[in-house]
This record gives sequence, C-alpha cells and structure tokens, in this order.
Amino acid sequence: MGNCLQRTHAIHVTSGSFKPSAGPPPPSSFTKRDATQPKPTTSSTSLSKTPSSAQMGSILQKPMVDVKSLFTLERELGRGQFGITYQCIEKATKHKYACKSVSKSKLVRRTDIEDLRREVLILQHLSGQPNIVEFKGAYEDEHSVHLVMELCSGGELFDRIIKEKSYSEKKAAAICRDIVMVVHVCHFMGVMHRDLKPENFLLTRDDDNSDLKATDFGLSVFIEEGKVYKDLVGSAYYVAPEVLQRNYGKEIDVWSAGVILYILLCGSPPFWEDTEKGIFDAILRGEVDLQSPPWPSISASAKNLVSKMLTKDPTKRITAAQALEHPWLRKDGQASDKPLDSAVLIRMRQFAAMNKLKKVALKVIAENLSDEEIKGLKQMFRNMDTDNSGTITYDELKAGLTRLGSRISEAEIRQIMDAADVDKNGTIDYNEFIIATMHRHGLEKEENLLKAFQYFDTDGSGYITSDELKKALSQNEAIDDAAITEIIEDVDTDKDGRINYEEFVEMMRKGNHM
Repeated sequence: MGNCLQRTHAIHVTSGSFKPSAGPPPPSSFTKRDATQPKPTTSSTSLSKTPSSAQMGSILQKPMVDVKSLFTLERELGRGQFGITYQCIEKATKHKYACKSVSKSKLVRRTDIEDLRREVLILQHLSGQPNIVEFKGAYEDEHSVHLVMELCSGGELFDRIIKEKSYSEKKAAAICRDIVMVVHVCHFMGVMHRDLKPENFLLTRDDDNSDLKATDFGLSVFIEEGKVYKDLVGSAYYVAPEVLQRNYGKEIDVWSAGVILYILLCGSPPFWEDTEKGIFDAILRGEVDLQSPPWPSISASAKNLVSKMLTKDPTKRITAAQALEHPWLRKDGQASDKPLDSAVLIRMRQFAAMNKLKKVALKVIAENLSDEEIKGLKQMFRNMDTDNSGTITYDELKAGLTRLGSRISEAEIRQIMDAADVDKNGTIDYNEFIIATMHRHGLEKEENLLKAFQYFDTDGSGYITSDELKKALSQNEAIDDAAITEIIEDVDTDKDGRINYEEFVEMMRKGNHM
C-alpha cells in the first residue's frame, strides 16, 4: 500500500465517546488536567468576538472567520492528502506560526469531517504538555479549515542528529526520552497517537538547545476503555504487528517509539525490505536483529530497552511509564558518552535523505492526481459494494471491474487486493481500496512518474545529477553533500554517477510507506 505524500494520512477512523484510560501518576513536568475536559485554546477568544450574525461553519460548527484578516500566509512548509501547511504571521503580534489549511472540498465523507473535528479536539486537549506542539486555534472560512499551531523551524528529528560531530548513546537516550515522554503524556491524557515516526517530531529552533515537539495528530484517537481497534493506520517501517493483525490498543505507540530508538542506535530500521509486503512480513515475524554491527558495540542496557519496546506480544511490552524509569533512559542514567560508530550516522543520513527524496517525488505525483480521478475511484468502490457492507471480496472486486468495463487484468486486480488486504482476511474496506488504488494510480501511471522525474531533471538531460538533486531537496530545508552522494550511490545501479529515469522508477516502487 503506497502513499500520496508519505501516507501520514493512511486510513482514518472515527472515535466515539471518550473514556480516559487509567495510567500512572505523571512526571513532575507533566501538567495534570482532567482528561475528560479538552483545554480551551486562544482561538476561542477571537471566535467569541465574531459577530453573532456571522455565518456558522459547517465543519467546526462555529462562526466563520477570515483567517487572512488575522494571519498572513507565507511560504509552503508541507503538503498532505487533505491540505497544505504554511508558515504564517499573526498580524496583531507579528509572531510566526504554522497553519495547516484543509480544503473543505476534500472532506467528502462524514468521517473525514469527524476526523478533522477530532484532530482539533486532541490538539486542544494536549496543547501545553511536554514535547507536544502548542495549538493556537482552529478557524473556518468559506473554503477551508485552518489549524494554527506553534512553528517548529529547526527541521525534522534526524536533521539535528546527522549534523552531530560526536554522537553517543547518551544523546540517543536524551532524544528517546523526549519521544517516550510524548507517548506517556498522550496515554495518560487518554490519547493514542497511532503514527509515531521521526518525520512527526520537529525541532522548535535550529540550535543545539532546541526542544523536540510532536506535531502531527491527524491519526490520533481518544482511547475508549475496553475497545479493540482494527483500523489500518501508521507508516510502514514503524507500524506494530498487532496493527497489521487488526487487533490493537495504545501499546502500538511504544512499539513505534522502539523502532525510532533502534534507528537512533544503529542508523536504519529493524524491519527494512525492498517492498512494503516484505516490511510487513518481517514485522509480523518480529525478529529483531541485535547481533549485526554496530550492535556488538552497543551497551547491554540499551539493547535491553530496545528488546522490551519491540516485544511482539503487546501484553508483555514495556509501557511508556516503565520505559521512562529504565536505567538506560533515565536522565543521568547508564547511557554512555562514548561516541557511536561513525557508520551509524552515515546510515541514518542516507535513510533520512532517501525519505526526503521520496517525499518530494510523491508530492509532485499527488499534485498531478486530479479531484476527478480520486472521485472516480471512490465511485468505483460504491458500484462494486452492491450489498452496501462497506467491504468487498476479491470476487466482488473482479466482478465489479468487469461490470464497469474495466480492462484491468486479473494480475492487477490481485495486486490491488494484496496491497490493501494486509491482514489477509479476504476483504478490503472502503478506505483500503481508495488508498491502494490511489497509490497504484499514482506510481504506475507513466506520466505521473515522468513528471516527478522531470521535477528533479531541470535541464532535461534525462539524468538527475547531484547538483539538481541538492537544489530540489534543499528548497525547504538544508541537506548536506554527503547525504546527496549517498542517495546517488544507492539509486544509481549502473554506477555512472547520476540517476536515470529507469533507476528513479525502481527507487519509487521499492519499500513504499503505508
């Protein structure tokens, strides 16, 4: 199953009434608040001053506000399935913020609207807690819903690490402690994140003392006591085995944090195969390699924590609260100051850079998928789901495509089923079908891949050079020459020092995110 822009949107689910889960007393730095009461945001003031005659917004169900009267939207910071994130400046204070603008035209289903409302509630609820992005407010106008929050201008998690001159277990422990604190706070506040990965942790500033903040809660849900979750969510490298088996709870966040810790210590993910199916199969086997280099040089205490966080059985997996008390993770604990093998940073730089290359390429592809194409895929599913069950079998998919006069081959139908039916129960639901077919539509369509290639190949030579690659990837954030060299070496199979179209296509179709 592939991704339009990193699949951070993956597949959403609507949560019912919120019942906070029981949890240990929070650390002293944790601001305790009644978990059943979402925290009011600063936006409530500006919204309450809106004239009562103002038109009510259909999404937020509050008076609509012209966000451009309050903020000046500047450069684009990122793009997803539903909207675009901009840097913005509040006109009254001149303070800089990030504004995620979600087009209302993309919210075509009731669950899309409920998902967005829930994201706003969760951001309000968690704002002010350690290592979680501050939420300014939510505003709705005629065309979009705008979520305004703290601007984190220091780049992604790996950006700081790969610049380190000396990187040690102690530094890895400090970073992991912040990440596990996010998991602990979320769980104590009755929230399951469901999409923890390095890209969702940003630095507030570009300096050594910058805070690390969790920024994306688009897949998060309020935890309901006794509920078993079955929705396929997350990103391929970081997804817990029980998510693939459609039977999970909040323990999945600890697993994802454990995957990040594994990368922090060795530079690459524990489950890294050439295809997404290969990644999923490896996750389901749950065999974590702690023997290959550089693991012999990693402390026993660090490996002990990794093992406990990546325990396949969620009932035996360490909790976030327990992890914070682990001797290796505690502040001034057992983590060593001794520099790690330089190969760790080299692998991490390569892994992070390749993710950025795919992110930019997928962004170009997503921009070339028209609303009409996506609507057509959605209508296709409805026509096949003749009993309105919300799921279709392989036979229904095949029969439905035949009725629609589609020329898609049986092998291609099987590819769609294999991509979507991760738990192999023989059926795929609405969201799985859309995600799988959107991915196939995007990465199999020749003109989309060609447009993505041409985005990098600015001189039209038929090759992507290191200079062209660096220029494209450094438009929004800095990337060093070593990372560019490593991308070229990894993708350039004929070893001529540049990337041709065939090599680019092969790279795009390997190991895509969920």
